[in-house]
Amino acid sequence: MHVTEHLAKADRTLFSFEIIPPPRGKNVREIIDIVEQVARVNPPFIDVTSHMAEAVYDEQPDGSIQRRVRKKRPGTISICGIIQNRYGIDTVPHLLCTGFTREETEDAIIELNFLGIHNVLAIRGDETNYNKVISQGRTRNVHAKDLVCQVKDLRRAKYLDTIANSEPMDFCIGVGGYPETHVESPNSKTDVRYLKEKVDAGADYIVTQMFFDNAVFHDFVRRCREAGITVPIIPGLKLIDNARQLNSLPKHFHVTLPDELVDEVLAAPDHAPEIGADWGRRQVEDLIAAGVECVHFYVMNDAGRVVDLVRKMV
Repeated sequence: MHVTEHLAKADRTLFSFEIIPPPRGKNVREIIDIVEQVARVNPPFIDVTSHMAEAVYDEQPDGSIQRRVRKKRPGTISICGIIQNRYGIDTVPHLLCTGFTREETEDAIIELNFLGIHNVLAIRGDETNYNKVISQGRTRNVHAKDLVCQVKDLRRAKYLDTIANSEPMDFCIGVGGYPETHVESPNSKTDVRYLKEKVDAGADYIVTQMFFDNAVFHDFVRRCREAGITVPIIPGLKLIDNARQLNSLPKHFHVTLPDELVDEVLAAPDHAPEIGADWGRRQVEDLIAAGVECVHFYVMNDAGRVVDLVRKMV
């Protein structure tokens, strides 16, 4: 079922989750344990992130440096297949522009279609230390809206190469939104304009970057609606787990933490998990009161407290 169908049929606020494939060399059991935890609260869908390759530099015994290119977290499509076909939960694999050719993306979408997966989140992806060389005859999507257009073309059976009697693929397309403005956008007005371009290109819904101040989200929704964006906007939340995240989350995700939350954690760092859960509960209660269709949780590696919170909300 499409994400938008879940939203349209719901008679209450839904709760979805986003998980990360385990690092290379780890067993898939790590992810299965998380899926089994969140499955207890009947999520409508689970997002699975995707990661491009990175360059790794190893010093050799003779002092020389060897460069290797590898994905730290492979397995997105396989994990989606396991979740959807073993647990019966719709999955939303992330598709990236960065690090992938359009040809590779088309192959990935075909594989997803074979697995019965019909939702994707189209994102540009962050730049890494590896600049993939595009072979002659291959092409790439530069922006998320280009990726949206490619998926939309496949919905109309328009492949990169002309194929006689080709069949359409029925995909629901999500895109990312940034309540606090994308780090590369000059201002919030321009950021919303870029978001509208993605929606106009064919995106069916928006899921936001994490935020910790609901006023920021409500203002973001208002600005989107004023700009003519009418698709569903799903708020994304993350529960603070420890005091270290007061520095790591703003650094890696370019988000702002409210003074009240920071002060609470700094005053009692050993109680950061409880403080984070209570803050998240208050955010969820406000979002439900505002009538949001779904709340999306960034789980990372620990689903226990998020599941406990959701159980109290349903």
